[in-house]
Amino acid sequence: MNKESKKFAFYGAVFMALAVAFGAFGAHGLKNIVTKEMLVIFHTGVEYQFYHALGLFCVSFVANFNSSKRVSVAGYSMIFGILIFSGSLYAMTFTSIKMLGAITPIGGVAFIMAWILLALSIKKTT
Repeated sequence: MNKESKKFAFYGAVFMALAVAFGAFGAHGLKNIVTKEMLVIFHTGVEYQFYHALGLFCVSFVANFNSSKRVSVAGYSMIFGILIFSGSLYAMTFTSIKMLGAITPIGGVAFIMAWILLALSIKKTT
């Protein structure tokens, strides 16, 4: 594993551990505190965090074969996406400020950009 690959595997593992913890908290700790609507929103944040934590492992794998700037930007875009997309949904759950949902799509765009950059990196490698 090269340095870049280790970095994204590390971030993937950290975000995965947090997703498990948040998921358990949502399933057990939040159900009597927030509305069902807010619980669904929280679950969506956890779900996308899981997907993109796994995505960071994909970035780590590709970084072993292609340590281009494109791969690195894909990884950082996933991290940014998790923080903005999932983070805004978590914040909305705890504050009930629905306007926070307006920044969620920024994280979604970061996710899309990350996957496209990763695909282009893989295509260029083969």
